[in-house]
Amino acid sequence: MTGSDDEIFEPAKSNLERYGLLPKQIGWQPDNITSDIDIVVLGMHAKIDNPELLKAQELNLKIVSFPEFIYENSKDKKRVVIGGSHGKTTITSMVLHVLNELHIPADYLVGAKVAGLDNSVRLSNDAKILVVEGDEYLTSSIDRRPKFHLYHPDIALITGIAWDHCNVFPTYSNYVEQFSKFIELTEAGGSCIYFNEDRDLQEIATKAKNKIEYIPYETPDYSIENGEFCIKHDGKEYKMKVIGRHNMQNIMGAMAVCSKLGISNDSFLNAISTFSGAARRLELVYKSDATTIYRDFAHAPSKVAATVAAVKEQYPEKNVIAVFELHTYSSLNINFISQYRGSLKHADRKIIFFDPHALQIKNLPDLNGEEIKAAFNDNVEVCSEVSILKSLIINNTTNNDVILLMSSGNFGGLKWEELAKQ
Repeated sequence: MTGSDDEIFEPAKSNLERYGLLPKQIGWQPDNITSDIDIVVLGMHAKIDNPELLKAQELNLKIVSFPEFIYENSKDKKRVVIGGSHGKTTITSMVLHVLNELHIPADYLVGAKVAGLDNSVRLSNDAKILVVEGDEYLTSSIDRRPKFHLYHPDIALITGIAWDHCNVFPTYSNYVEQFSKFIELTEAGGSCIYFNEDRDLQEIATKAKNKIEYIPYETPDYSIENGEFCIKHDGKEYKMKVIGRHNMQNIMGAMAVCSKLGISNDSFLNAISTFSGAARRLELVYKSDATTIYRDFAHAPSKVAATVAAVKEQYPEKNVIAVFELHTYSSLNINFISQYRGSLKHADRKIIFFDPHALQIKNLPDLNGEEIKAAFNDNVEVCSEVSILKSLIINNTTNNDVILLMSSGNFGGLKWEELAKQ
């Protein structure tokens, strides 16, 4: 087994390295593609004119997308697919954590490192359950279907809908349509679990015509006691390790999934109380008497807003410094950036960073700091150099600050460990 990519981030990089699969060279090497290859699994980083893809087509090799590969190898399993514009990685991780705690074997595909699981993907012969994080982005350069359309779930969950990926879904209605199709592709007799406080999901569930069970979930009754979030359910209280209103909602979604898998609510809530979060999902990476640092994968407007609100809810008496990197195609598109307006409102200080290298890779025009400020319209500071970013954070931090780093990239190579020491 071999592979190629033009950029490799964590946790994929460490996982590939551990198994001796990390490419010796970053980039595309047509010589890697030979006639004795059984199958080529194509991802979205490989564009339609990719030299390795062209070589595979020339040799008439079997080419499939990763979702196709997963589906073909899980047809005999009960497939749980978690979709939505935000929270899908966390809910997928929550379900897997509970199954692991209760010693229920499961295969999985999740976009983050989860404690207790060796990898981000597992396919086996023994597990009867497959839990998948269902991404709505396109499958590959030669298959323009959203990834989550290929899994045909028995149990589907949608966390909410907030426009994202404007490069492939040019309008909001076009984006919403993908979730309607996802529900239509749920297996007959299956279930669709949805967040009932999302108006679009309410409408989709009301109008849907396929014969499946629709199960709504909503924000639970919870409190914050001595800095801990506590869910109240059926007359009992369960203390949680994760923070934020959105995570309390995520727990209810995960509980509905596990209920369909035969797990009692009490067993679920006891098991989920030990869940400390998925890697880079509101992950506490440093804490001292002076400074606390969280990092999060948040990149879409709804994700950024929920993450900032969660940290401020946890630390109402502290100054929250929100540091957000524009990294995805949508976030680096000046015509989309206005969607972030108000997303940082709960932060006391707001810093926006973008890496010119990311613009080059995505073939996007340069960004202007003043345009970004105008789009956010929220007294933000903007920079595009790592050294300046470090100075902005370090030189203005007090003993009453919480730093929140949000990015689907790596802030141009910024190391939070060094930042914490400084």
